[in-house]
Amino acid sequence: MTEPLRIAVAGLGTVGGGVVRVLCERSDDLGRRAGRQILLSQICALDRAKRRAHDMAELKWAHSALDLAQSDADVIVELIGGENGTALDLIFAALNNGKHVVTANKSLLARHGADLAELAERKGVALKFEAAAAGGIPIVKALRESLIAHGVGAVRGILTAPAISS
Repeated sequence: MTEPLRIAVAGLGTVGGGVVRVLCERSDDLGRRAGRQILLSQICALDRAKRRAHDMAELKWAHSALDLAQSDADVIVELIGGENGTALDLIFAALNNGKHVVTANKSLLARHGADLAELAERKGVALKFEAAAAGGIPIVKALRESLIAHGVGAVRGILTAPAISS
């Protein structure tokens, strides 16, 4: 029997909470589609007592996000945010420990994406970031896997930037 795919999620805001809810409520369906059981192995957020959209009391909590990089998880989902600090430290640690990483962190990828991609390739693991592109529209996968034969020469879009305070 194939080992289950263990997923750990860091950051339980709107997006992270939604990911946890889907993994909890649809794990059987997702497992059937993936061809192996999917387990939410651990979660982590700054405030464990914060009220969330999905009940997380029964889930296994990590003391800190960096603990997830040392856990038994196969995949680390980083939804903390910010281009440096804990989010960056977690992704570097996870990749260095041979764990696949999924992130929706646009600013982190803009600043450190090339280094992270090189590390992931060197370690033989995946760095996935579809959710960070075009609001989760599956454009990255389509460009890499489906549209490559069509000779796409450019991609154009509207970029948003954070407000600058004076």
